[in-house]
Amino acid sequence: MNKPLSPSRTTPSAFAFSRRTLVAALASSPVASALAQFRVEVSGVGLTQLPIAIAPFAGEGSSPQKISSIIQADLERSGQFRGVDASGDQLDENSRPDLNLWRQRSADSLATGSVQRMGDGRYSVRFRLWDVVKGQDLGGQSYTVPQADLRLAAHRIADFIYEKLTGERGIFSTRIAYVTKAGTRYSLWVADADGENAQAALNSPEPIISPAWSASGGQLAYVSFESRKPVVYVHTVSSGQRRLVANFKGSNSAPAWSPDGSTLAVTLSRDGGSQLYTIPATGGEPKRLTQSAGIDTEPVYSADGRYIYFVSDRGGAPQIYRMSASGGNPERVTFNGSYNISPAISPDGRWLAYISRVSGAFKLYVMDLSAGTATAITDTSADESPSFAPNSKLLVYATHLQGREALMTTTLDGKIKARLAGQAGDIREPDWGPFQKQ
Repeated sequence: MNKPLSPSRTTPSAFAFSRRTLVAALASSPVASALAQFRVEVSGVGLTQLPIAIAPFAGEGSSPQKISSIIQADLERSGQFRGVDASGDQLDENSRPDLNLWRQRSADSLATGSVQRMGDGRYSVRFRLWDVVKGQDLGGQSYTVPQADLRLAAHRIADFIYEKLTGERGIFSTRIAYVTKAGTRYSLWVADADGENAQAALNSPEPIISPAWSASGGQLAYVSFESRKPVVYVHTVSSGQRRLVANFKGSNSAPAWSPDGSTLAVTLSRDGGSQLYTIPATGGEPKRLTQSAGIDTEPVYSADGRYIYFVSDRGGAPQIYRMSASGGNPERVTFNGSYNISPAISPDGRWLAYISRVSGAFKLYVMDLSAGTATAITDTSADESPSFAPNSKLLVYATHLQGREALMTTTLDGKIKARLAGQAGDIREPDWGPFQKQ
């Protein structure tokens, strides 16, 4: 398909509570009704943004997807780019643009391209990227895709542009998982990173919570209540097949994958209180990791697999702790505030995102793990379920906005946010998947 052109879980006892009340009630959040499609609204201004012009692709007026708009929305949502108006310009990947004109428009770079329907019903998508400042052709790519993959082609073009201009890998062709409730039906969705092109992975009359991507991106672990109690399944996304992994006495919840995909960390109450265990991803006998009188839950592995971060009220109130992935004495990580839950570790190991209750509000914080400093990055008051993008540059989280549940993405400094808003109803439990294999 791709040819170059030349030069981030709860321990539930009932589904009626929010993840924000996790340790107080050991319950998970409700998921309310939503349509699968979103619209993207980008807000905020970053301190340094690269001005880029995305010219309308030749032929996209008759295409089912407006490729240039998808690319521009991707880049702006990253916080690294600012769009320069290119409307009305007739350019394609073979054009030799007047770069002086684009310099006068204050564009540092320019993308041009075309989309054309082929005789077999597929679409040819081509583009080229120009460095306007240096006057250089930075190359391009071509894709031949079915109509259903036009958005994916646009996301991969945005990935190419992002990497060429920032030196870091783009995340626009990755996927997110999330949960909705429509009436009495619960659904687990897999969608593009911008929330569009959602496909239902599972529908159930009983709650589904805590989806967690495997490092390969091929599987999702989640908690289902279809047995009238929380149990853990692993779901193969491509085939829809699933297997029951944890259905022990009591509650089985909060699955988290080890980086090598061989193991799940889970919260089980089979021996009494809720404690952390590891279990083979194929199922088997759990190994107990924690031995506390309190509640231990919401495990998450560090990217190198050496540590597990988790939430515990062993000190009297929920805080985030860290221990060896094989168990041992935990050390406390969060000290600001009396209620900190829902840890997420960035893939580069530098950042911890979590939810802190401050004066009754639940806010998203980001901590620099090397410095130990934490900063609130939202002005909303009902945030939950943070999850890092695989390049560690963005977070997705759920929140209340204008009286509705919504998914948001944000840069780590909180300066650029994008609302992935359901057209009706509420959405919960986002988890950002890994890089896709090309």
